[in-house]
Amino acid sequence: QVQLVESGGGLVQAGGSLRLSCAASGRTFSSCVMGWFRQAPGKEREFVAGIRRSGGSTYYADSVKGRFTISRDNAKNTGNLQMNSLKPEDTAVYYCAAVRDNGWYSDSYYYTDSRYNFWGQGTQVTVSS
Repeated sequence: QVQLVESGGGLVQAGGSLRLSCAASGRTFSSCVMGWFRQAPGKEREFVAGIRRSGGSTYYADSVKGRFTISRDNAKNTGNLQMNSLKPEDTAVYYCAAVRDNGWYSDSYYYTDSRYNFWGQGTQVTVSS
């Protein structure tokens, strides 16, 4: 079992930066893929970024590539999402998610939110124009 708690959301002007954190409890976090998803009002939840259990492989949605960076520290049971050059369209509730990493699957397998079985409560990110 893994419990996830996000923090770091807030209000920022376009072009600014925010760093989201995901604190995990449970001994199996280091065995999990960690993903970040977001959901804007009236829209479906969408994939943002993911990182495999070792941290050696990261992957991003095209909409955030080059602006966002995902990272993790398994020793501290934490994950982060550094968000730079924020745009108003990045406004959403951001969720941290985790699932046991099955090494047989490619990165793209973990783009889908239904693959994940552990979720945080979400943190609001608002980007003003």
